Amino acid sequence: MLRRGLLLVGESPGLRKVLTDTPVTRAVARRFVPGESLDELVGALRETSATGLAATANYLGEAARSPAQTRAAVRAYLGLLERIEGDALDANLSVKLTQLGMKLDRDLLLENLDRILKRAEASGTFVRFDMEASEHVQDTLAIFERLWKGGHRGIGVVLQTYLKRTPDDVNDMIRLGARVRLCKGAYAESARVAHQDTRRIRRSFRELMRLLLQEGRYPAIATHDETLIRDTLGFAGREGIRPGTFEFQMLYGVRRDLQQGLLDQGHRVRVYIPFGENWYPYLMRRLAERPGNVFFMVESMIKESPLGFLWPGRRGLGNRTP
Repeated sequence: MLRRGLLLVGESPGLRKVLTDTPVTRAVARRFVPGESLDELVGALRETSATGLAATANYLGEAARSPAQTRAAVRAYLGLLERIEGDALDANLSVKLTQLGMKLDRDLLLENLDRILKRAEASGTFVRFDMEASEHVQDTLAIFERLWKGGHRGIGVVLQTYLKRTPDDVNDMIRLGARVRLCKGAYAESARVAHQDTRRIRRSFRELMRLLLQEGRYPAIATHDETLIRDTLGFAGREGIRPGTFEFQMLYGVRRDLQQGLLDQGHRVRVYIPFGENWYPYLMRRLAERPGNVFFMVESMIKESPLGFLWPGRRGLGNRTP
């Protein structure tokens, strides 16, 4: 019921106009999306860098409906790459392939990617292919492998541990020598393709995290789950895996206390920072994909506030440093 309601709110033009003009909605959105303009994003990148955090930037939007929309996204990414280089920002790029034409035309997608990757390679900027719903996984990985075998090495992918196919995909990426961002996954998927039980998803995350730390190439462990973060720290410590051989990744505005704690222990932490005029549907879709995220957002804000000590079960990461 909550999921359906959030989707309806996200799709209704009338409600969108009302809610986007509401100070509370904008205040919540600004917590997780620094703004609509490139200048606002660059400001967030600079603030993030000043605290010692690295970043990956994403121009909001997916499932482009026309070639013109894909080219507008390309222009936004080219402008962002110019700012990253010109301002010497510690930032990577994350792109969604449906935003660049994957559902429209394969040649258009490859043309758009070619423009972005050539500019990124000229400035030495790493580009990550975000993973979308399960229906797009195979196409995304096929395009990635085609580009990789074509000589593009400054690219990586995201793999989601709740999908049943992911162990095979992780092994494929290890064989290629490609960099993987490992996350639980946030889309609402059927039991046919995805594990539904939280304990099973966590177990899959642990297994694949350990495999990537031992055999992968500079993996990114992307989670706000304190239990999984402690498991990662403990495993790396026992196996003698140095902090500089992997990094943690988290979302902008979520659990900044955890981000700082990992930094203090000497780990590299990268924050995913989206921007753009599509912040409202982005926010609604993220909440609708897993309505528990509503609770998670509230929990995150409370834990970081002066009242965080009142939150039940609050535990720190400890002082272990691998």
